[in-house]
Amino acid sequence: MRNRWRRGLVALCLIALAPATLRSEPVRVRPSHPEYYVVQKGDTLWDISALFLTDPWLWPEIWEINPSIANPHLIYPGDTISLIYRDGKPVLRVARDSEPSPQVERLHPSIRSSALPEEPISSIPMDAIGPFLSRLRVVTREELDTAPYIVSLGKEHLLGGPGFKVYARRIAAQEIGAGYVVYRPGKAYRNPHDTQDILGYEALHVADATLEQTGDPATLLLTRGSREVLGGDRLLLASMDEINHRLIPRLPATKLSGEIISVVDGVTQIGQHQIVVLSIGTRDGVESGHVLAVYQRGQKVRDAYGKRHDEVMLPDERAGALLVFRPFDRVSYALVMSAVRAMHVGDIVKNPS
Repeated sequence: MRNRWRRGLVALCLIALAPATLRSEPVRVRPSHPEYYVVQKGDTLWDISALFLTDPWLWPEIWEINPSIANPHLIYPGDTISLIYRDGKPVLRVARDSEPSPQVERLHPSIRSSALPEEPISSIPMDAIGPFLSRLRVVTREELDTAPYIVSLGKEHLLGGPGFKVYARRIAAQEIGAGYVVYRPGKAYRNPHDTQDILGYEALHVADATLEQTGDPATLLLTRGSREVLGGDRLLLASMDEINHRLIPRLPATKLSGEIISVVDGVTQIGQHQIVVLSIGTRDGVESGHVLAVYQRGQKVRDAYGKRHDEVMLPDERAGALLVFRPFDRVSYALVMSAVRAMHVGDIVKNPS
């Protein structure tokens, strides 16, 4: 009895200590949502959830765990998604071929088995960030000062590309064949409230390389390049450059607030499926999968109709939502998932409300 009481107390403590999701509004269902939807190749969980929910990132909160499916967290083309109500609350459920769909009447019930596709659908459009997965990185000044670097391209070469051998120093002992990313320091990301405070440096992808011989200097073979390699370019172990491809969108457990400080492709107006850089990172509590709202910063306008002709600050306007897919210490990369108006560098990002 005492052991059961202790276990119950521990469980209650764990629940009390678990961070609560900050959300002030209930899950809102789209009035025009379909009765059911059959998943197609190329769909994403975000897109499907947007058919049923006003805030598609809230789908995990109403997702029904189906015990008859081996892994109910993975969704495949051919699955049927439907929205039902249970005790007055919306529930999203998934049915496979062996289960009756909401609109199909089976006259001769039987067990059917079918091979699932090799890959489940992704939660977000990976093709939008795919080309950048191994190329987006932020480094600190300390990392720049201590990173391995290319000391020579051999003989009289000043530039290098795929097929070239290069020689680098500070390469720690690694197995032959280890992969590296060659990068070059790019622009500095600065704190928008203190331009002397550098949040990190963009690491421009230059090439990929493979370790052929250890030593000082070590020998590496350039395998793929996006720019010409120069002496002084830095190196980073490729294994440190991995990104979680199975992101589950979710709200932050704490209040977050920052700004868009850059756009990866350099445009001035930001739209859906573009990659932006945020002024907050893991130090602030940002994690992969966090969904944040973007607010277009309100402008100051002069009141030409009042007696005082003073200036009035217009309110911030909701412009869209983004999902963080790669956070660093003080900055993060995020993908714009939806846009209801143009976004710009300097716009505010914070918890949806």
